[in-house]
Amino acid sequence: MVKPESVPVYPAYWEADVVLRDGGTGHLRPMRADDADAVQAFHMAQSQNSIYLRFFTYKSQLTPKELRRFTELDYRDRVAFVITHGVEIIGIGRYDRLDNPAEAEVAFNVSDANQGRGLGSILLEHLAAAARENGIGKFTAEVLPENRKMMQVFSDAGYEVHRHFDDGVVSLAFNIDPTEKSRAVMESREHRAEALSVTGLVAPRSVAVIGASRAWGSVGQQLLEHVVEDGFTGALYAVNQEALEVSGMMPYATIGEVPGPVDLAVIAVPYEQLLSVVQQCGAAGVKGLVVATAGFADDGERGMALQRTLVRQARANGMRLVGPASLGLANTDPAVSLNASMAPVPLRRGGLGIFTQSAAIGVSLYASLSRREVGLSTVLSAGNRADVSGNDLMQFWEDDPNTTVCALYLESIGNPRKFSRISRRLARRKPVIVAKSDTMGLRLPPGHAVRTTQAPSGALDSMLRQSGVIRVDTIEQLADVAQILVSQPLPKGPGLAILSNSLALGKVVADAAEQEGLRVAGIIADLKLDTGQSVALPLLQRTLSQVLARPDVDQAIVTLLPVVGLRVDVIAETLKKCSEQAGKPVVAVFTGIVDVRIHVNRQLGDGLPAYSSPGAAIAALAAVTSYAQWLTLETPSFDPPRGVAPQAAAQILERWREDVLGNELLTLDPLRTAELLAHYGIEVLESVPFSSEDEAVAAAERLGWPVAIKTLDATLRHRLDLGGVRINIENAQSLRRNIAQMRKLLEPYGSTEFEVQSMAEVGQSCTLRAIEDPLLGPVVSFGLSGDAVNLLNDWSHRVPPLSTRDVEELVRGPRASVKLFGYEGLPAGNVAALEDLVARVALLKDEHPDIAWLELNPVLVGPNKVSVLAADLRIGNPAQRTDSARRAMIS
Repeated sequence: MVKPESVPVYPAYWEADVVLRDGGTGHLRPMRADDADAVQAFHMAQSQNSIYLRFFTYKSQLTPKELRRFTELDYRDRVAFVITHGVEIIGIGRYDRLDNPAEAEVAFNVSDANQGRGLGSILLEHLAAAARENGIGKFTAEVLPENRKMMQVFSDAGYEVHRHFDDGVVSLAFNIDPTEKSRAVMESREHRAEALSVTGLVAPRSVAVIGASRAWGSVGQQLLEHVVEDGFTGALYAVNQEALEVSGMMPYATIGEVPGPVDLAVIAVPYEQLLSVVQQCGAAGVKGLVVATAGFADDGERGMALQRTLVRQARANGMRLVGPASLGLANTDPAVSLNASMAPVPLRRGGLGIFTQSAAIGVSLYASLSRREVGLSTVLSAGNRADVSGNDLMQFWEDDPNTTVCALYLESIGNPRKFSRISRRLARRKPVIVAKSDTMGLRLPPGHAVRTTQAPSGALDSMLRQSGVIRVDTIEQLADVAQILVSQPLPKGPGLAILSNSLALGKVVADAAEQEGLRVAGIIADLKLDTGQSVALPLLQRTLSQVLARPDVDQAIVTLLPVVGLRVDVIAETLKKCSEQAGKPVVAVFTGIVDVRIHVNRQLGDGLPAYSSPGAAIAALAAVTSYAQWLTLETPSFDPPRGVAPQAAAQILERWREDVLGNELLTLDPLRTAELLAHYGIEVLESVPFSSEDEAVAAAERLGWPVAIKTLDATLRHRLDLGGVRINIENAQSLRRNIAQMRKLLEPYGSTEFEVQSMAEVGQSCTLRAIEDPLLGPVVSFGLSGDAVNLLNDWSHRVPPLSTRDVEELVRGPRASVKLFGYEGLPAGNVAALEDLVARVALLKDEHPDIAWLELNPVLVGPNKVSVLAADLRIGNPAQRTDSARRAMIS
């Protein structure tokens, strides 16, 4: 009889949808025992050469014994993954642990029809992640010399591969711990694949509108009309099983009847028919879907289950999916000219790429940008964002020559660690503007299936700022910033010149500029523009040009009250000409004029940024200036601290996790806490609990005088002001006296347990905290200790991995951090040692999701050293990180 505990548990969390090298998709999962028939079919469909390269001999089919060995796995010593398209296996990768338990032999087999699509590298990434989880650190493989493709998979992965040729076989060996190079290779491959998958959506060669209707005003009718009217350059098909004619086209009853291949299907069918239509698209070989059909959010859990099925079905058949409840997508590139959206035609061409989610936000943002006549490159409304996300669009925009500025309005975020990684890279090349809902991460928008956050307030915003994006709060602010970025050069500094025909208005603008962090280089508020257009315009142009030529002026704002006889469109043209000649940004504020569209006409290209409110103009300029200054900073360096032992830490954590029950957390005792922290070079000052005065004296003699005594009460143990701590006790007599006094003082609080600890160097008390968040993953927080700090929420937060600059900014983030650098005559603390401690904590938390909670409190930052007086460390069964050393699409 087989013991229940010996039955292998299928690791469902290893399953993942993946984007292939050509932009298609597949489903990766661990192999199961019931895959035997599919594995046999896969083998028999392979060419003789492929079989020979895999098995070093030809065999027409696998024996029953071989099939059992290949498919009956324990998911620890013997692991295999398959990649499927529909129900068909198209790739297999496996490892078998060797006699040395830290090593395993790895092998791959990719179907002939799917070679060259990157399946081998994806299988290797997932096998390596599973192997590391099971305590394996090294892969070996035996490859025939002529199997160059397989050797290329290993060498291109970024690992340091050692080769040995013996008896006609090439033996390969390499460590599988992620390296800087292997991570870069993975990210590069991921970038190319995801960018290609989006290219297939926004630049299709053929489009089919399914649900194209004759009913005027219906979604299907408008989508088809917009594709036709915008002049789509590819093949266009209408699919409607009831109509005889739609928009002058002969419709087809089903997608399967369309005569040519279809790259993109735009679907607007009733909710109940959607799953069937997607199945038909998969069978017809469609590559991408835009689903306008809504109703999922209104159908409760049934709707969410249907949405998950929809995504699984699309990805399993190699299709990316936009939606459901999408407003559609558009691409203004003349080579494509596609408007498969609800936005009216024609769309104005320009450099701004737009990503939105819900229809309401999409409509509002489009209206705001239209009022400013900002030209667009690509527009995508993700609706419920079940598949294609803002991360995918950023991957595409990075290489898209038509997109110069990227803008996203986010209502939910599925993979913030990946967002941070991609946006850091993208923002170095193009500005990225992000507006988000205030409740994003706290609760889910209707129809969105993502995780919520339990991180401290402000952690998500800190992650966005850390990523280099321009963070705004509203749609209007997004449009205000975008109209500067698409039409003006970036300022080289914060120096701002203000020109006005009103002294009062000029001073108001100057006050607002200084509050936003800009430096007012000068105010010219005596412009005499009521002298007629022929005199006023040359004066304005001459004055502005002279001001822009000054080295202390990096940008200018021209804010004018209305002048009779002076047309604002002509003023705008004059200001734009000055900006172009000087190569410096200029914005205009036409106070008192309601409709700002008249300031930006089509003859001015992307126009002059024009506002009716000085406050909006200044806020937008300040945001752009902050981004320009961020660009001047050196590319952040990630220099891990020395003297860390992550493998040793992982081993003891794996052992201790056996004591964790379900979703509960296990609080480590001081000895285990100190043992784990020591592997990252973090020392906690030893504390010794005592019951009697004699025990306290003995402990103090061993630790060395002077000492401190503290209550073990969690609330009072750091409260010197409430009597929970006594410091600088220099002898046994004083220690006994202080213990007696503390027992009497703390008796009303019910505090009776105490500990003795060596005295640390006097310094500023701080708190350093690290948690594992369901949405953000690891989050590190820093603040100075005390009620005022806690009540005012004076904390700073960062999401690892932390660069050297991230660490510096984290420490300097709290407003009270000035106390670390010398305050009111007190000596400055050893901030360098504090930053080293922060870096070690961040690395520890990033590498070990098992650590659910770590708090170092207090941390004393003295003039010479930093001392950790107490540590609270709790571990749990780790959730799977949404961004790891393997490529996977997040649902």
